[in-house]
Amino acid sequence: MKKSVVFSCSSCGFQSPKWLGKCPDCGKWNSFIEEDYQACQSQDKQKSSLYKEGPVLLKELEKGTEKRIKTGIAEFDRVLGGGLVAGSVVLIGGDPGIGKSTIALQVCCGLAVDKKVLYVSAEESVVQSSLRAARLGEKFKADKLYIVNQTDLSLIVEYINKIKPDVVVVDSVQVIFDPNIGSASGSVAQVRECAGMLTQIAKAKEISLFIIGHVTKDGSIAGPRVLEHIVDTVLYFEGDRFSAYRILRAVKNRFGSTNEIGVFEMTNEGLKQVANPSEIFLAEKPKAVAGSVVTSVLEGTRPLLVEIQALVSKSSFGYALRRSQGFDANRLNIIIAVLEKKIGFHLELEDIFINVAGGMEIDDAAADLAVAVAIASSFKDKVVPEDAIFLGEVGLSGEVRSIAQVASRINEASRLGFKRCFISSNMKKGTNSGKFGLEIIPVSSLKQVLDIILK
Repeated sequence: MKKSVVFSCSSCGFQSPKWLGKCPDCGKWNSFIEEDYQACQSQDKQKSSLYKEGPVLLKELEKGTEKRIKTGIAEFDRVLGGGLVAGSVVLIGGDPGIGKSTIALQVCCGLAVDKKVLYVSAEESVVQSSLRAARLGEKFKADKLYIVNQTDLSLIVEYINKIKPDVVVVDSVQVIFDPNIGSASGSVAQVRECAGMLTQIAKAKEISLFIIGHVTKDGSIAGPRVLEHIVDTVLYFEGDRFSAYRILRAVKNRFGSTNEIGVFEMTNEGLKQVANPSEIFLAEKPKAVAGSVVTSVLEGTRPLLVEIQALVSKSSFGYALRRSQGFDANRLNIIIAVLEKKIGFHLELEDIFINVAGGMEIDDAAADLAVAVAIASSFKDKVVPEDAIFLGEVGLSGEVRSIAQVASRINEASRLGFKRCFISSNMKKGTNSGKFGLEIIPVSSLKQVLDIILK
């Protein structure tokens, strides 16, 4: 077959017969790389032979409930939407050393009790994979788990046809290569074609497929953007690799919500589930320190109590710094402007730093009130009562607005021993103190909250 040279965008996969400085599809600069692409007729026949059935009428299909496969890890099933769907393709990404291969092997060992599982370890030998499994403990020895070290896609397809597994894990897609394509493994063409071929096999044979992908420096999945469009679910591991806690978050899920998260702790025996993340995030909360406030944020249907830390100090330069870790910087600027305009705080010459303890990334508007109180507490050097929790959105005129699912948030706070809860006066109806076991303090404005706290 005659080879042809194409230039592919490393970001989105757009192809051009000549080199371009800017990609016309995604707008990235200097993203085109040269590749040798060879169209293979046999490969096209192989792909077309996967689907044998023709079109059917929707009304003639039998009604049935969606079958979910439990992985044995409740936090992982929560993120997937209740379990693994047969024929689904799940892409797991994250920084090196974050725990992608570890969670994949744990899921395989849990499923291999009654399911046939094939683990394709393209980056580790079979012996290295067995050593990793041994570190996970005796309970992870499964009878129906097959492990192979292979990078050739054609041989991987042969293994799938021979073993006929229910679940397949490919670790990782950037190492797999198709011998019919002249490009090197990890290139745009290889990643796109290998992922597409594996996805078609999973859909045709009703195989649940896990694909592990590397990430770039900016945190996105390495390879063309079309990789995320091909799969059904995209999961990201968040957290510092040197920290003990990991957060698994879904950014795309065709079979469930993308708002759920799973919290894990990295130990010598693998990733352990954290059943009560609120206690973990508040375990190291300092006592009697100004600028420390607790709020409740929703991650899907789960309320989490997190600590908001604020530090306000005199600026040494002419331009004051505004920095936030885990909280939206634009929302922070709005809250600071409200404190200056409506409360009368002179923060123009103050450096303000906000941190969400525990490495959480929150975008819930319910944390606005806690951030404002934390800044005021640090600025005035007044300690906020440790038994108080603050829930509410702060508007531009300084009013405290209502939030969603306040009952579940208050119940979580009451269970962890908090005695007072500041909420919007619009939510007072139906939230009596006796129902939740703590005192409900309705407030209508940020000024009213600060008058109570900082008096």
